[in-house]
Amino acid sequence: MTPLRSLRLTALLALTPMLATAADKVTTTPVHFTKGASSATLRGTLSGYDTVRYTIAARAGQTMAVTIDGSPNANFNVFAPGVTPGQGEALGSNDETRRWSGTLPSTGTYVVQVYQMRAQARRGEKAPHSLTVAIR
Repeated sequence: MTPLRSLRLTALLALTPMLATAADKVTTTPVHFTKGASSATLRGTLSGYDTVRYTIAARAGQTMAVTIDGSPNANFNVFAPGVTPGQGEALGSNDETRRWSGTLPSTGTYVVQVYQMRAQARRGEKAPHSLTVAIR
């Protein structure tokens, strides 16, 4: 193999993972409570490596409770204001009961990211879900 051909092959192989993740869909959906309500339920379906980022405005000291129902493949992480999913540590995530609750450390926009675990995502499985977010 010539050095130029080897270099081209190496470059192509290096780009392959980027091309695969470029197709992953990330949807951002703001969460709004109806007047007088302190919770909202949102429904959706994930496919493969797609994720949904639900954004919720909240104040320091409030309590957030999150529950996910539907496919057992759907999971979630909660991120504090200023923390980008995939680049920082999650404030919390669903446990074996598919719930999380905690006192919020700061005022701002929180992100609840819904996703599938790698094994299910790799197989392209679908994960219909129902996410309930409450702020008190």
